[in-house]
Amino acid sequence: MSSLFGTMSIALQSLLTQQAAMGVVANNIANTNTPGYSREIPNLVETAPVFSGNSLVGTGVTMQGVESVRDNILNLRVQQETQQQARLGSYLQSMNQVATLFNETQGGGLQTVLSNFFNSFQALSADPTNSSLRQAVISAGQNLSDSFNQTSQGLTTAQTGLDQSVVQTVDQINQLTGQIASLNGQIQAVSVAGQNAGGLQDQRDQALQTLSGLVDTAVIFSPDGTVSVTTSSGSLLVAGVQSESLNTEPNASGLNVIYSQGSDVTATISGGSLKGVLDARDVSIPSTLSKLDNLAAGIISAVNTQQQAGTDLSGLAGRPFFVPFTPANPGSNAGAAGGMAVALTDPNQVAASSDGTVGNNGNATLLAGLQSQPMVSGQTAGDYYANTIFQIGNTISNSTSEQDAVTLVLKQLTNQKASISGVSLDEEASNLIQYQRAYEAAARVISIIDTLTSTTINMVSGT
Repeated sequence: MSSLFGTMSIALQSLLTQQAAMGVVANNIANTNTPGYSREIPNLVETAPVFSGNSLVGTGVTMQGVESVRDNILNLRVQQETQQQARLGSYLQSMNQVATLFNETQGGGLQTVLSNFFNSFQALSADPTNSSLRQAVISAGQNLSDSFNQTSQGLTTAQTGLDQSVVQTVDQINQLTGQIASLNGQIQAVSVAGQNAGGLQDQRDQALQTLSGLVDTAVIFSPDGTVSVTTSSGSLLVAGVQSESLNTEPNASGLNVIYSQGSDVTATISGGSLKGVLDARDVSIPSTLSKLDNLAAGIISAVNTQQQAGTDLSGLAGRPFFVPFTPANPGSNAGAAGGMAVALTDPNQVAASSDGTVGNNGNATLLAGLQSQPMVSGQTAGDYYANTIFQIGNTISNSTSEQDAVTLVLKQLTNQKASISGVSLDEEASNLIQYQRAYEAAARVISIIDTLTSTTINMVSGT
């Protein structure tokens, strides 16, 4: 291999190798802004040396393959933080919808209509026989009932919307797990053939990243290049080239639960936007609706009790102001807010008198005083409602703070990932120059060998 032709062969192989390396660099530069792309590096190795006489001489260089630069452990960290960021994001989005229903400044909430209702009794106590004031009491009660009805319906509608989100998210998860399984098969085939599977691995990494934004995942890498994916609790999603679909079915209350291989895994979901939706649908909204029902039931009971203790303008015993609420299940006020309605139809039926005489305002005063009396869980209606709003706001505030912290960590991890797998144009420019010069040097060797070969041929031929 020390002959001129041997040297030319080495130079030619170098030309081809440097050209291939420049192609890798060009591909990196082309994908600088491609989401999920991992930069590639050419793996240049010395070809096997051979004996020439008593000496071992080199035979040149070749490109053994192309490697994608990725840190699987770091990718897993990014996916883990993505799960939590997505969980908090979807939860906050859901709870902000709930908060809107209680926003006094935007026309929602119950504080104003609640105060107006009790104030209407206070106004009536100043002139108990005034028909306009009596009608104002009934109107204020109807406004209060309507507000309870609308808020309850708003919460139920929000819960129904989140239930549909559960179904849609599960469908998206199944599409992604199917895609990951398909990519596993392609990566396995390409790797067996000794080819570079970097592009396919990038696609799979992107799919895994998207999947982690939907549900908590645990990823296991196999020697054959495939990955297995489960939820954090162990529910199988992908095993090699096979994917395992999740499915949803309505439960007794009409809300969809999630099944994996026949088992209900709803309660085991711990991350991703699916977890945030489930937390809002199954915990926060039911809790808020329960508080609203408790408040409505407390008001109905207290007002009806006091109304029935007085007499109306006709001297008759007071009848229930609101339609009495009868719990469907003992110990539960479910449905009280949604079904709240005024029972009185005639202003004369408002029981303003406490002693049966026309013009007496004793019971109207007592009805107005209910505003400052314990009515629900040892609290006034106003305080109970204010605490409910505070709990909603406090939950949103805490979740927002947690989201900010997770976002910061995720940003740091993403930057670290970019520093490892991302494309640096300065670095690629330097590599391009390096391979260019090697190419030019190899070309120069070929040119010199060509000149020497011509000279040798001419010498031999005697020309």
